[in-house]
Amino acid sequence: MLHIIAGPTGAGKSALAMRLAERHHALILSADSRQIYRGFDIGTAKPTPEERQRVPHAGIDIADPMERWSAARWAEAAEGWIASARARGQPVIVCGGTGLWLKALVQPLAPQPPLDPQRRASLASALATLETAQLRRWVAVLDPARAALGRTQLLRAVEVALLTGTRLTEGFRAPPRRPVDRAHWLIVDPGPALHARLAARIDAMCAAGWAEEVRALRQGVPAEAPAWNACGYREVREMVEGRRTPEATREAVLIATRQYAKRQRTWFRHQLGAAERVLRLDPTAPGAATQAERWFEEGERS
Repeated sequence: MLHIIAGPTGAGKSALAMRLAERHHALILSADSRQIYRGFDIGTAKPTPEERQRVPHAGIDIADPMERWSAARWAEAAEGWIASARARGQPVIVCGGTGLWLKALVQPLAPQPPLDPQRRASLASALATLETAQLRRWVAVLDPARAALGRTQLLRAVEVALLTGTRLTEGFRAPPRRPVDRAHWLIVDPGPALHARLAARIDAMCAAGWAEEVRALRQGVPAEAPAWNACGYREVREMVEGRRTPEATREAVLIATRQYAKRQRTWFRHQLGAAERVLRLDPTAPGAATQAERWFEEGERS
């Protein structure tokens, strides 16, 4: 049984995973599509060096900012990390909010089509100049079923449609990978309190030096790098470049983050069917820690 702690951004997943991992000497496998990028630390809420000393992590700082990682590629790598941990007799807690990556791990997707690198790079440069709303209008024409997804998924839908002539929604004929394991889900969501938590987290990120991090990244990371698609980074970069005020930046990041959390909630509400083993937990509720502990132990016995 594979333990998966998921839910919207800022809900408290990481803190819960840390508590359980410390108690049970587990590996935390990050299922966050932005924590894979080296250097993009503060705005992606990566675990601190001290936290990584206390608990081993996998899936963090594994990619150059210019690399693109598909759900299938991450799932294949995740299988290796999981197998290595289990060979050591170490439990694994998968923790993150990138729903498609988690789905690729437990309900494998068909392999993605190969794309010509040069044509893809040229298209990526052109698409990088588009606002997300513009991309959404493109996808509404090219692959309507994916038009409500986030920026990264919108970019992928446009790439595949234009470079292959086939919609991602229609799928590609190839056998999917075998599932890695049965999943035991803990969906963490504090409900209405999430909005206030997100605002406080953004303020903490700014106080921790988010702008300084972005200023340093601009020196070596091209504007079209996929890593910049991490929620909030484009807005902070615009502030660093003098195109936004700090006040307007905070508001824009807060709006973007709340919209992202809303999409995540929708995904976890509709993609996890009745057959899944799911516990939904408000981490602020009395007894939440005890419930989480019981959830973990139940999964270990299964």
